[in-house]
Amino acid sequence: MKRAEVYILSGFLGSGKTTLLKRLLEDERRVGRRVAVMMNELGKISIDSDAINDDVALKELLGGCICCSIQDKLEAQLQGLLLDEQPDVIYIETTGAAHPVEVLDAILSPLFADKLVIKGIITTVDGTRWKERKLLSPQLQQLILEQVRHADFIIINKMNELKDMEQANITFEIQGINPQARCLLTNYSNLSIAQLRKLSVSFEKESQKIDMNLTTFVYRFEKAINPMRFEEFLKDLPVTIYRIKGYVKFDYSELPFLFQYSYGMPLYMKEDMMMPLNLVFIGENIDWNVIREKLANLEKISHE
Repeated sequence: MKRAEVYILSGFLGSGKTTLLKRLLEDERRVGRRVAVMMNELGKISIDSDAINDDVALKELLGGCICCSIQDKLEAQLQGLLLDEQPDVIYIETTGAAHPVEVLDAILSPLFADKLVIKGIITTVDGTRWKERKLLSPQLQQLILEQVRHADFIIINKMNELKDMEQANITFEIQGINPQARCLLTNYSNLSIAQLRKLSVSFEKESQKIDMNLTTFVYRFEKAINPMRFEEFLKDLPVTIYRIKGYVKFDYSELPFLFQYSYGMPLYMKEDMMMPLNLVFIGENIDWNVIREKLANLEKISHE
């Protein structure tokens, strides 16, 4: 089954996301892959869509942030892209106000999560803004820190406007917050695209990359399970599993439940039709093999 690679471009306003996207699209044109782009703007009018050539499938998400007010719209647009365009790669450029965990959560619908390979969260940082970040409101300071902390690759722009000592200080601070991510100092998001292609945050059976920050994992149930044992499984989860969503079928019910889990709180909603029994997980520094075994055991025990 063909799966589309997904790159999430994160970073505060004016930090170089659109310039990076242009560079990535130039490289895709060179290698001849089928490309789709999703651009999220908070306003009603798109500012950056003129950066995209006509040969690239473009979906614009206007009037809200993909991690809160327009999540349903995103799911519909993504599903449409996968069906109509069958892209090799999808680039999602988020608003400057988007939180990386929420964006991943919005993208990974249980209806098509198994058709995506999440390659990574690439965060662009304006070096001059970082230096002056204490002047921002506490909420914006926290957002910029979160965008850095959850990144897999960090691009620090506007180096030509900073002295050597300032560059060294910024690198030291950012690597202190996120020691796992590759950190690159540059101007105008100018970097080797080959470095970005090595990213991967989707869990694969052969991969043991549990030293990464955020990773994602999709499990497909073959059978109904016991609800009490499922609750026990949830109580036993590491605190660094931030989100679970999907469909789960219990042994007393003909139809599945929509299941959502956030910050340790589970929520169930009865569905009125059969759905794919996929569960999508987002977590930090998790060995997904352990979670896979526990879920497989749940199915096994429920049918003994």
